[in-house]
Order: sequence, then structure tokens, then C-alpha cells
Amino acid sequence: MARTVNCKKLGRELPGLNHKPFANELGQRIYDSISAEAWKMWLEHFKMIMNEYRLSPADPRTNQILFQQAEQFFFGAGAALPPDYRPPPSKG
Repeated sequence: MARTVNCKKLGRELPGLNHKPFANELGQRIYDSISAEAWKMWLEHFKMIMNEYRLSPADPRTNQILFQQAEQFFFGAGAALPPDYRPPPSKG
């Protein structure tokens, strides 16, 4: 049986993550109160942040930026988009 959480991001009871995503306090908070569905949303947002901010996984500051963005995405009003971000043109 899947573990469920009252998802802080989506505001309803949903299946939770199978493990902590980060080995820190934020990772525990996400594990305790963020759904797998919201985590999938974060992964898409994460890709946009990495590309728009041109972050390098080798740079030690990258984790700090990503943790701040994750905190805002899950528990704040939502992560702020980079000032010069332009959404991709819609296909339609």
C-alpha cells in the first residue's frame, strides 16, 4: 500500500514519495508533506531553473540555489522565475 501525505503544494491527500529526496532537513520536510505528483512538478521546474540560471552541477552554490528554490516551490508562494525568463512558444 502506498504511503499517503497531506500534500502542502496541492492541498490534498495523495501518494507520497518513496524516499527522502535530499539528505537534509528540507528533504525530510518534503518527504513528510509533499506528494509524488507535486515532486514531478518540481522536476520540471528544476530543469527550467538549471537552464535559465545556467547552473552547473559541479558548482557548490548550485545546491544552495536549488534548495532555496525548492523551499519556495513547495512551501512558499512558488519559486520566482528568472527576471528575463520567457516561456516557450505554445504549440497550437
